[in-house]
Amino acid sequence: MPVTDYKLIRSRRKTLCIEIRQGQLLVRAPLRASNAEIARFLREKQSWIEDHLAKARAREEAKQSVPLLTDAEIRLLAHEAKVLIPDRVAYFARQLNVAYGRITIRCQRTRWGSCSSRGNLNFNCLLMLAPREVLDSVIVHELCHRKHMNHSAAFYNEVLRIMPDYRTWDKWLKKNGPLLMARLSHE
Repeated sequence: MPVTDYKLIRSRRKTLCIEIRQGQLLVRAPLRASNAEIARFLREKQSWIEDHLAKARAREEAKQSVPLLTDAEIRLLAHEAKVLIPDRVAYFARQLNVAYGRITIRCQRTRWGSCSSRGNLNFNCLLMLAPREVLDSVIVHELCHRKHMNHSAAFYNEVLRIMPDYRTWDKWLKKNGPLLMARLSHE
């Protein structure tokens, strides 16, 4: 059955592309792409579209079934993070030979960590729900910004030097992180 339910975005781009965002299929097309050309492209990508839409629906259903954290549970996670994360930051900062500023623990809906230009580090207390390697991968990622304030090849070379299995844990977080964040109240 051909794909008919999608949002079309035309722009000055040169190629057709598709993406799934929040369970909806987006088609990005050049200004001059014909409807027939778009339909042919969608037929060619039909199995990819069906597979990824099914995965997106499954993720959304899983989010609806996760138990919400209570305020007390969030406070406990934040307390655990305030105890554990500074020690892990100090450990990896020594390996990287970098200095850092304040460490702040927050309960955030969109970010796992950040590093300011002044070297202040922020971490999400929900990381306490993830495997320790995931926490360490976020810490290493943010500390490597003390050497490279970008996501260049040099940045990732530094990350991988300290944590060779970084990509495994980053992939775990991309896959499972939305479920952890879904445990926060939707208010």
